[in-house]
Amino acid sequence: QVQLVESGGGLVQAGGSLRLSCAASGRIFSINAMGWYRQAPGKQRELVAAIASGGSTSYADSVKGRFAISRDNAKNTVYLQMNSLKPEDTAVYYCNAVIRRLGLPGPRDYWGQGTQVTVSS
Repeated sequence: QVQLVESGGGLVQAGGSLRLSCAASGRIFSINAMGWYRQAPGKQRELVAAIASGGSTSYADSVKGRFAISRDNAKNTVYLQMNSLKPEDTAVYYCNAVIRRLGLPGPRDYWGQGTQVTVSS
C-alpha cells in the first residue's frame, strides 16, 4: 500500500505565507512527477504546481512568482511554499504523485487526503 500524507495547511491573513508538505510512504519503487492541486468550493480541481523527478517545475499562471514547489527525493516528500497569499487562494490543497509500487507493473496516480488553506482578507 502507498499513502500520501499532507501537512501545513491553516488560516493565514492576506499577504502571509504557508508551507505545505506531503510525504509518500509504503512499498514504493519509484516516484515520477509530484504536484499540488486545489479545489475551491463550487469550482473544479485545478493544478497549482508540479515537479518532475529531475526537478523541472511548472506553475499555474495565478501562482507564478508567489508559490514555489520543491521535492526531497530521499524523503519521498514534496513541498509547496506559498507566499503573498490572497483570499482567492483559499481552497483544499491536494498532493498528487505518480508512483510505481514494488512488485507491480506501471506507475499510477496517488492522492493525499487534502489540507485546508484559508486566507482571510
